[in-house]
Amino acid sequence: MEGLDQSDEKRKRMSCGVYSDCPEDLTMALQKALDNCFHFIVTQLTHPSFIKDFEGPDAQHVIGRNDRLLKANEWGRLIVGELSTNLDVDSDVNEIKQISKEILEKELGFASHLGLPAILIDLIKPKNIQLARIINDKLISGFAYSIWVQIPLVHISRDNPMGEIEHDTWDWWNEFRTYCDYDKRVGLVLEIPDVKHLPSAEELDRWVGEPVKALVLKASYFLINQYGKPVLPKVHQEIIKRFMTIDVQYIIHLDVEGDPSLYVKYMNFLGKKLYVCDATAEFVQGCEDYLQNPLQPLTEHLESTVYEVFEKDQVKYDMYRKAFYEVLEQWSENRVPVVMVVGAGRGPLVQAVLNVSNILSKEVKVYAVEKNPYAMNTLVHRNKYEWNSEVTLVKEDMRSWQAPQLADIMISELLGSFGDNELSPECLDGAQRFLRPETGISIPHQYTSFITPVQSLKIFNEIKNNRLPDKTLRQCYETPYIVHLANYYQLGPTEELFVFNHPNFPKNGQKINNTRHKSIRFPPISKAAVLTGLAGFFETKLYGNITLSTNPKTHTPDMVSWFPIIFPLASPIHLKAGDVVRVSFWREESVDKVWYEWCLESPCKTPIMNPNGRSYSIKKH
Repeated sequence: MEGLDQSDEKRKRMSCGVYSDCPEDLTMALQKALDNCFHFIVTQLTHPSFIKDFEGPDAQHVIGRNDRLLKANEWGRLIVGELSTNLDVDSDVNEIKQISKEILEKELGFASHLGLPAILIDLIKPKNIQLARIINDKLISGFAYSIWVQIPLVHISRDNPMGEIEHDTWDWWNEFRTYCDYDKRVGLVLEIPDVKHLPSAEELDRWVGEPVKALVLKASYFLINQYGKPVLPKVHQEIIKRFMTIDVQYIIHLDVEGDPSLYVKYMNFLGKKLYVCDATAEFVQGCEDYLQNPLQPLTEHLESTVYEVFEKDQVKYDMYRKAFYEVLEQWSENRVPVVMVVGAGRGPLVQAVLNVSNILSKEVKVYAVEKNPYAMNTLVHRNKYEWNSEVTLVKEDMRSWQAPQLADIMISELLGSFGDNELSPECLDGAQRFLRPETGISIPHQYTSFITPVQSLKIFNEIKNNRLPDKTLRQCYETPYIVHLANYYQLGPTEELFVFNHPNFPKNGQKINNTRHKSIRFPPISKAAVLTGLAGFFETKLYGNITLSTNPKTHTPDMVSWFPIIFPLASPIHLKAGDVVRVSFWREESVDKVWYEWCLESPCKTPIMNPNGRSYSIKKH
């Protein structure tokens, strides 16, 4: 692997640090780490050995290393400071508690003085409320560093033959970060266990849903391959692969002799070997856990960049082509079928219809209905220079356009991340006036929304910390967001919510009703977790057995058009193993808008979010 030129290969950047246990000469230790291609070091800032040579009246002022050992930008980029591990501010012995607190306060202040990017705290027992209070005090006092809380991924008590209490270190972490009010600067450092004490797949899923900053690997875990180079066992590689969906760093503990640079080289190799480079990965790169507001296509004209993103999804349009191919292939009437593409945008579905017509050598009469004047500009150009003026262009709102003839086939791509959240039901219900009542076909003809409870403190904090000046915090949490989920944990299966069918001709003169309500009970959760919101997906049937899906259970392979939608809760809800999550969800409407409302029914009851669409709605006009 050493001779391989990987400059053009797709890879995940593997930032590696090395643990340096209290080096006598910090400058030399740092230089050695950099020479071995490490990106940073983790080390103690204070230690009795640093002050043993100081005597006289000034000795009391010596806290730790001389800050002039490194330049300010080196302290700020290359050093993670580990706090003294023998401190116990939660001790039952008052004297130990007080001394520990005094030392801890000095170390935290010194870390701030040095401008460190992060400090490392080892949690070695379940209860850490005093430690959390001190840390939280520093966070709200404006200290700039991040807090890295280090704990074992699996506690040794799991295999204790004495039958003592088995500790779940996730509980330690969860209590600590709760006391710190879920501050986004508080992250996790997980000590990876040896091959005999591995976590279950579900435990890993839960950890991946946490703000993990780094994984700790002992050099002794590496095997030596036939070339004399260190390599990780397959089981450890799989753990690293699970965490590659989020940006973690790696800390190597050099507990055996050897060339330190080989570990960095191997981790870089894993960054290429384990990196999943497919169409989806390339499309979503940079979008992980980034909040986007849902589109308002009926009131805001989509921009060219948005259309361009839609049109990149070859898989989606391939499925639309297959659906229309089946319809047209089965066409048996002795006349030319009328096809209306409603919400034509810049014309990808029009192109698909024309392509199928040419393949089957069957003539079609095509209308392209689009109300966006700027997209219509594109359609005019395409019609003249690409489609030989075969398409009838209509710059109208499909809900009010008076069509000159009835359509046999109506095709649309009006679905949002939740299926109906861009008002596809209202649009298609309005457009079906010009669809043949008995034989008319809608592509798609059905779509169903799905929801599932999720834990994502990353999303919770993104909402809290990115509030716009003109919005209250309540409004932010009562707004759904489109998010490519990466740093999250799914707490249950996806369950079916609302179903819409097209055409949807009213019976006996009744008015079409697109309001909905459903109460969903999810299976008991298997592990303690923190519920922060609901994730939404959809499935749609285009025609026959041809479907598109963002539902994780049935996701269309390599399709990238839609990210999930998140409906947040106003505050995190702590769940115990065995708790049953039950939610109520509404789709409501008035003359000028549609909105969703949601709440938790169990294990506790929460206020109904977004009543009367006070914080978020989809405008009809």
